[in-house]
Amino acid sequence: MTAATSDRASRPASRRRPPLVPHQHGAWAFLALPVLLAISAGAWDPTLALLAPAWIAAYPLSWALSELWSARHPERYRRAAVVWAAAFVPLAIALVVLRPWLWAVGLAYGLSFAANVLFARAGAERSLRNDLLLVLECSLMVPIAVAVAEGGGGLLPPGELVPTGEVAVLTLLCALALTSSTLHVKSLIRERRDPRYRSAARWFALGSLPVAALCAAWWGAGGAWLVLPFVAFALRTWPDVVRTWRPARVGLLELAGFVLVALSAFLAA
Repeated sequence: MTAATSDRASRPASRRRPPLVPHQHGAWAFLALPVLLAISAGAWDPTLALLAPAWIAAYPLSWALSELWSARHPERYRRAAVVWAAAFVPLAIALVVLRPWLWAVGLAYGLSFAANVLFARAGAERSLRNDLLLVLECSLMVPIAVAVAEGGGGLLPPGELVPTGEVAVLTLLCALALTSSTLHVKSLIRERRDPRYRSAARWFALGSLPVAALCAAWWGAGGAWLVLPFVAFALRTWPDVVRTWRPARVGLLELAGFVLVALSAFLAA
């Protein structure tokens, strides 16, 4: 450690450079996957060009607001809150004008954000329960993006918000992939000393295989592609060499897995 680094490390938190983005870098891939899966289902409309950046900006905005209400030095997160609010609010307004029923979606996500704040105030923002809440939020974005792309300007949510057929399959596979990644990464980093997480990651990945196979059988032609990512997820939980990897390398492997999920959905379509 250099003298400059040592000086930075000993500097009080309130005097460090205020953060602009969350430190959970893997969450960005979580946000991208449901939008890509929705597009693979044939959902495309210029409105998605508003939804995608609004959805991405909502995550760091919710993080900054959560820290404003729960951090020891909340003033450090004011800049991030202002920056991400400036990015999110105009997009959100435009989306509600074009798809007025999104007010109900915003209300539902607002309630989940309140739960995130409660976890943060309890010091459990990186707990499994909070991570699984993020998995739920991301998975539900698949039918939401499809509904946004298919139109409908009423005040009441359209029927497309209840996923059926291919959209339901993609929503389920998104939830399986994100949950598998959550358990696997925790077993390697934050909970690496807890053997229960290692077992849970392995058995969940193995249990996802027959579910993916059933989805592929229902899908029909091209459905076999949907199983491929979950074979990879199961295999990546077994080599012990992975347990010695640095977090950045683990993250790149998970990113490759998400790319494989999205690619398999496009190939199956």
